[in-house]
Amino acid sequence: MSILFQRAVCLFVFFIMVFLYLEKQNTLTSLRLQIPEITKEVHLLHEEISRLEYEVDHFESPDHLMELAGRPEYDHLKHPLVKDILTVFEELIARY
Repeated sequence: MSILFQRAVCLFVFFIMVFLYLEKQNTLTSLRLQIPEITKEVHLLHEEISRLEYEVDHFESPDHLMELAGRPEYDHLKHPLVKDILTVFEELIARY
């Protein structure tokens, strides 16, 4: 009777281990199926970032800023004179 009980416990543990292994494999497979979708999303995000960086660079370009400065809605802004511009050297910043 003892040997029969031991074999039954061993079979029970074996089936539980097989079940857990299959569950882990199913989880792993579902994650692997998500990889191409996530890769595609990452690629699209990189393209969007590149497009936005181009737009920012274009907007901040000196030509575009000078074009904006000539528009009537920015007439109230004044350009600073050279004597009004303060220059701070990196050595002074490093000391504080």
